[in-house]
Amino acid sequence: MAKLKIRRAAVRRYEAVYIFDSALEDTAIAEKLDKLQGLLGLAEPAEVEHWGRRALAYKIGRHEGGYYIISRFMAAPAVLPEFERALKLDEGVVRYLVSLLEHELGAPKLSDEELAARRRASDDDDDDED
Repeated sequence: MAKLKIRRAAVRRYEAVYIFDSALEDTAIAEKLDKLQGLLGLAEPAEVEHWGRRALAYKIGRHEGGYYIISRFMAAPAVLPEFERALKLDEGVVRYLVSLLEHELGAPKLSDEELAARRRASDDDDDDED
């Protein structure tokens, strides 16, 4: 009898940016977010950052502002088409972007020693101006 190799679906790290209609109440936004995240079937909870209500850079339809949320999660690629379909159909979602999170942007975090060395160097530079 041949053994079948069961291969686990590759799980990848994603980042989703949601812009919800700013006219929605905070509780309605939280409910929508929970429903959408539930479609992903996450093994571990997503990291969610609420940026809150902000003006849009340009008008989108009738919307001049939106409620921004950033979410980072681990999911199998196979669940994304249904997830994005739900986002498109939800009238409370003004815009969204789901992208593969290959690496964090920005400078790496500095250790306490590195921060202290930079402060000392900055203080030394200030003395030269006198």
